[in-house]
Amino acid sequence: MSAYLATIPSPDQGVWHLGPIPVRAYALCIIAGIIVAIWWGERRWAARGGTKGTVIDMAVYAVPFGLVGGRLYHVITDPELYFTEGKNPWNAFAIWDGGLGIWGAIALGAVGALIACRRKGVPLPAMADAIAPGIVVAQAIGRIGNYFNQELYGAHTDLPWGLEVYQRFNPEDPDNLLNGVATGHIPLPESPVHPTFLYELLWNLLVALLVVWADRKFKLGHGRVFALYVAGYTVGRGWIEMMRTDTANHILGLRVNVWTSILLFVAAVVYFVLAGKRGPRELPETLRSKDAPGPEETPVAESPSEEASEEELEHAKVAAEAPAAEKPASEAAPPEEPKKTDES
Repeated sequence: MSAYLATIPSPDQGVWHLGPIPVRAYALCIIAGIIVAIWWGERRWAARGGTKGTVIDMAVYAVPFGLVGGRLYHVITDPELYFTEGKNPWNAFAIWDGGLGIWGAIALGAVGALIACRRKGVPLPAMADAIAPGIVVAQAIGRIGNYFNQELYGAHTDLPWGLEVYQRFNPEDPDNLLNGVATGHIPLPESPVHPTFLYELLWNLLVALLVVWADRKFKLGHGRVFALYVAGYTVGRGWIEMMRTDTANHILGLRVNVWTSILLFVAAVVYFVLAGKRGPRELPETLRSKDAPGPEETPVAESPSEEASEEELEHAKVAAEAPAAEKPASEAAPPEEPKKTDES
């Protein structure tokens, strides 16, 4: 009992059914993260002078692109999970079973964001700066889904925060344990393990705090906030990735995602330095969408009774521009009063 209380228990299941409809904790976490990223990004964009609603419009393009990109990255870096003997290639489309690569999501999501920014006439680097903290917090929320899926953990540990992982059973599909239920709380042989998803969750929150602090203090612009997020995230992702024990492909003895983190860290630092030479952050007027209403489109009159007809406005304009000599005698200066004489 004392050993059990010194560890973190895993959920018994990650999928519940409302009749024929499966409710997946992983999907709910992804959706919650997207909502937080959009909400926070919208607030940051408006605070910098951008048009309200632009981040929401951008998300219409970026989110679908990002989901496709995340899945493609996962499938490309772990093809043996879907295209080897005994595997079902159609499972490559089963995004609800987990498996999203953040770098694929960022890369293809950026394409969708670029399309939206071009349509709105706003700079993509400034948009990336606005949404950067929300993205890393969304990643943190998504890691909670890994907890429910009992995945992405590390090796055995005796530390007090070790994670207990249990055997799950699925009588309907014995090979699909992700949708199974842990009955009897039978621990896996390596349990308890390092909760590496929890380490990354906490690291992501620290990166979000760092990014917000640096942005407020130094007024970063031109994509430097986003570059700082990438650099900060990859530092933590690199060492946490090496703690994981799930199946992964290796290059020169390192997991693929470790190499990706190293390369992206270097690229982010280089971009951060070079973008700093572009001067102060973007002016607020450059963040206004081209379809946003301008001041000249705001009606002057506040009620029908105050509105003047076009004919009356034209007459008033002509009268104001007419030279004094052409004004009617009634509008001219009154004649001097005749001097009084003794004869009057």
